[in-house]
Amino acid sequence: MEGVPSSWVTRWAHLVAPGGAVLDVAAGRGRHARWFAARGCPVLAVDRDAEALASMSAIAGIDTLTADIENAPWPLPNDRTFDAIVVTNYLHRPLFGHFADALAPGGVLIYETFAAGNGSVGKPSNPAFLLEPGELLEAVRGRLRVIAFEDGFLDDPRPAYVQRICAIREPQSAENTLTIGNTPSGPPRYALTG
Repeated sequence: MEGVPSSWVTRWAHLVAPGGAVLDVAAGRGRHARWFAARGCPVLAVDRDAEALASMSAIAGIDTLTADIENAPWPLPNDRTFDAIVVTNYLHRPLFGHFADALAPGGVLIYETFAAGNGSVGKPSNPAFLLEPGELLEAVRGRLRVIAFEDGFLDDPRPAYVQRICAIREPQSAENTLTIGNTPSGPPRYALTG
C-alpha cells in the first residue's frame, strides 16, 4: 500500500538509535523517510526521481538528494555514516558494499526486496531484479551481524516472493559496550521485538 511503511521496516526500527540518522535508498515519495522523520530521526532520502523527492521538501527532518545511484559514482562521501539504512523494493547489487560501509558502528541495515519466483505472481519478473536464494545473507557475510532473515512468499500487501534482512554493523569488538534503547550497557543486545 502506497504511503504505508513496510511491516519489515517497522518491525526492526526499534534497533535504530533514538534520533539516529537514517538513509532511505531509492526513497521514491518517502514512505519510510516520512515514518522515521515523524519519530524524530533525521533522514536523507535518495532517489533519481526529483519530482518524487520534491513531495518531501516541506517535511522537517528530511533532506533529499537526487542521484542516479546505478549509473554514477556513489553520491555520498566515504566517511558519511548512518545509524540506519533502509532499502525496500529495490535491487542494484553493486551497492551492497556501499551500504555496509555507510553504517555507523551499531547501525542497522533493514532491507526487503523481491526474490526469485516473483515472476510467477507479478512484477518484477526480470531475474536481474530478483534476489537468488540466500543472496542477502551472502551480501553481508563477514561485514554485518544478521539479526533476522526471511526468504519466502507473502500474500500481503500483494502476492510476492521476497527476501529480507535486518543486520547490524557491530562495534570493533564483541566485548565493546553498546547501549541500544533502554538496554543496559554490556555486550550488544539486539531485541527481537520492538
